[in-house]
Amino acid sequence: MPVNEETHSAAPNVRNRPVRMVFTTRAGGVSAAPYNGFNLAEHVGDDPEAVAKNRQRLLDAVGLEHIVWMEQLHTNTVTVVEDPSDEPIEATDALVTTTKRLALGVLVADCTPVLLAEPEAGVAAAVHAGRRGARNGIVVKTIEKMQELGAEPARIQALLGPAASGRNYEVPEQMAADVDKHLPGAKTRTAKGTCGIDVRQGLVRQLLSLGVTAIEADPRCTIEDEDFFSYRREGTTGRQAGVIWLEGKET
Repeated sequence: MPVNEETHSAAPNVRNRPVRMVFTTRAGGVSAAPYNGFNLAEHVGDDPEAVAKNRQRLLDAVGLEHIVWMEQLHTNTVTVVEDPSDEPIEATDALVTTTKRLALGVLVADCTPVLLAEPEAGVAAAVHAGRRGARNGIVVKTIEKMQELGAEPARIQALLGPAASGRNYEVPEQMAADVDKHLPGAKTRTAKGTCGIDVRQGLVRQLLSLGVTAIEADPRCTIEDEDFFSYRREGTTGRQAGVIWLEGKET
């Protein structure tokens, strides 16, 4: 099961690093077409047993016991969680925690998964930044919530995962203009020369404006890269995940 992991710290031993960030691909799971193979979403019509097996494989691969998931309704709602939950957190598109070893998960199939961490303050967040949520400030609100919990923007580390790129994300001119008004830098031109948006590009610019400078963005496009699920490419399909957690034990 391919798992792409980014970890942050100078410590040579990965287990001693304060924050762990992981992105999955669609490879290595047990789901059948059109969800093949490593679908982690329960809400897309896949066999629940297959999803459960895929989720357990993810837990085993990263050495976790639990991941907190979200209902994800393209809102700009941010929720602070302190404990594991057997059910997705209702009607929210960002989770923030200060609890060690409490993993936060975001499911995507073209939207931008954003993982945020401020190790010194001990705050982590997972954000589902689709076009509507990003346009309506979901990342801004998440940074604000992290600040309420002691995080400093200059110390926040941001990792943006594979998502729809501007060269393939075609939208009407009016929609692009509206998104760009609220998320400057998002409007672009596609490879066809038509109007498009690049949410990930706009979010990088937005994070910089908020004082977050430690930013890494995976450039891969889910629409064109078949290693990933893509709603725009496939319609009925699965979801890959971004997962973040603070290492260490609660004191």
